[in-house]
Amino acid sequence: MVKKLLIISLFFISITNSFSQEKNKIIFGTVLDSLGIVKNANIINLNTKQGTFSSDLGLYRIFVSEGDSISISSIQHISKTIIITKKIINLKKRDVLLKLNVYELEAFELKRHNLLGSLTADTKSVPVDKKAKTLRGILDFSMIDFSKIDPTIDANIKAKPPLNDVDPASKFAGVGGAVGTIPFKHSERLWALRRDLAHKKAFPYKILSELGEKFFFDALKIPLDKYFHFLDYCNPLGIENLHKKGNLLEIIKILRRESISYLKIIKNE
Repeated sequence: MVKKLLIISLFFISITNSFSQEKNKIIFGTVLDSLGIVKNANIINLNTKQGTFSSDLGLYRIFVSEGDSISISSIQHISKTIIITKKIINLKKRDVLLKLNVYELEAFELKRHNLLGSLTADTKSVPVDKKAKTLRGILDFSMIDFSKIDPTIDANIKAKPPLNDVDPASKFAGVGGAVGTIPFKHSERLWALRRDLAHKKAFPYKILSELGEKFFFDALKIPLDKYFHFLDYCNPLGIENLHKKGNLLEIIKILRRESISYLKIIKNE
């Protein structure tokens, strides 16, 4: 009897230890955004309610187990939640990319001189931010009639073209011993091409929205009027395909690296 109790006790201790080891897994990584590392980001395990902060180098460490939800938040960024999978636990390292939360405010500059005291007259002489004005012009869709369907690219139509249910061989019924049918193999390729063209058309605006104006025009110092040209310059390196896969970190590395040579080229032109 004593021997049986001892075996049962050892069995439960073994289960408890293995369960404890499964719970006490540490993952680590770096919190980043499009401009670089993110300091003092708040990282919380929503299941255990335990939390930590990213260091001055953007580094963090936290205890997790499979299935836990980890929340990463920062004042200037959009919060992100990660579900811990077995793959993440095995890799142990998980870098996190946060998107900047941009708050746009209409602003203008007032000077003490050259003002007449009339609001109507003075607002006309107030300098306008050239960069903001040009960017608004590039991204202005007010003159586009979205009710008209683009015959070359129509990304909004989800339905496939109607199938031709008329047998093209029916008019030859009774002629010869075989009846053939014409498969419409090219429709799938056509719609795949349209989706690809739609993504190419929207890519410059999506990547600008996701990485932010500060990244392109302040951090990389790309001239505003060269924005589309710069993306074309980087396209051979596959940034559009990386964007389809959601690999923003790799895109940021490519854009940072290529901006150096690009700025040298346009400077010498």
